Amino acid sequence: MAVKIPANAFAVNANYDSGWRCQRGYRAVDDACEKIAVPEHAYLLDSTYGDRWQCERGFRESQGACVALRVPEHGYLDRAGDDWKCERGYERIADRCSAIAVPANAYLDDVGRDWRCERGFRKQDAACVALSIPANGFIGYAGDDWSCEAGFRKEEGACRAMVER
Repeated sequence: MAVKIPANAFAVNANYDSGWRCQRGYRAVDDACEKIAVPEHAYLLDSTYGDRWQCERGFRESQGACVALRVPEHGYLDRAGDDWKCERGYERIADRCSAIAVPANAYLDDVGRDWRCERGFRKQDAACVALSIPANGFIGYAGDDWSCEAGFRKEEGACRAMVER
């Protein structure tokens, strides 16, 4: 049986379909190959059929078009290039990057998206409050609480001697 190959298509040796495929940049619609409309600031993907497109870096798809991203001051394009993130020390609030308020006796965490209190201080609301360490007490491992020395137990904000019976 003769296969009718439409314009912008090529023959394929397959028993399970029409016997033809559209060239890259075209899409099969009924018995024809229709050119894919690639919007400005977009490109065809390197897919098997070349029938999909993607926006260039710095642009985002919106209703079939590629619109430019507005990257605010202290912002940068993410790895994919279709969104943005804030630099270390800034947080994303709506469409801008706002400086993270780091209180006294605090520092930015490793990621730079939040803050932590220095050793010997505890986070309380938006501040770092100094620990009140009683006699026979010491700053705990995490640095934001205290524990009692051996032979003492924590009781009502103090280190009380354990009584042997």
